[in-house]
Amino acid sequence: MKVTEALTRRKATRAFLSKAVEVEKIKRILNAAKHAPSGANTQPWQVAVVMGDKKHLLEQRIENAFRSGVKAKMDYQYYPCEWQEPYKERRKATGVQLYPALGIVREDKEKRLDQWAANYRAFDAPAMLFFFMDPIMQKGSFLDYGTFLQSIMLTAVEEGLATCPQAALGEYPQIVKDTLGYPDESILICGIALGYEDTKAEVNSYRTPREGVDTFTRFFE
Repeated sequence: MKVTEALTRRKATRAFLSKAVEVEKIKRILNAAKHAPSGANTQPWQVAVVMGDKKHLLEQRIENAFRSGVKAKMDYQYYPCEWQEPYKERRKATGVQLYPALGIVREDKEKRLDQWAANYRAFDAPAMLFFFMDPIMQKGSFLDYGTFLQSIMLTAVEEGLATCPQAALGEYPQIVKDTLGYPDESILICGIALGYEDTKAEVNSYRTPREGVDTFTRFFE
C-alpha cells in the first residue's frame, strides 16, 4: 500500500465490529510507528493498550463521571479558549455532517448526550490506546507525538483496521491514570479507538472536507 493511499483512506471511524483486534497486529503497528521522528531522538511516547475487562471497567468509570456532571479537564489546553474563523466554521461544519449521519436532530438533547458519552467508550471499539508523556517534556514533544500518532493510524490502515483519534479520551486523565497505574504527574495526551470498521454503519459513510493546498500554502522563489 502506498503512503498516499493510506493517507486518503484513513478517517475517523465511529462504529466498529465487535471482532477482537489481534495483539500481534497491534504490536506490528507500534513497531512500525516507533520509527516516527522525534527531537534529539527523545521518543517521548508511552502507550497503554486497553482491551477486554480492563477496557470495560475504565470506560464505565469515565462515562459515569461524565453522566454525573464531573467537569472534564485535560492535562493541557487542546482547543482555543475562544473560537474564531475560519476554525469556528470548520468545527461547526463537522457537527453538521456528524449528527445527520447518526440520525440525531439538533433538538434531541438526550441522544446528543448519549452520542457524546460514546466517546468515552471509544465508540465501542474492541481496543483503545492511551498516550502518555513525562511531565519534563515540553511543546516540542507534542509535535513529535503528532508524527507518532499519525504513523499509528496509517499503519492501522495497512493492517485492515480503522481508528478514531480522540481528545475526549484525555478529558478525565486522573481516572485513566488511577485505573491503569500511571503516575499522577504524567501527561495524558489523548486516545485512539482501534478496531474493525462497521462498513454498514451510516456514521462511517461521510468524510470531512479538506481545504485546497492554495488556501494554506505560499510559495517563495
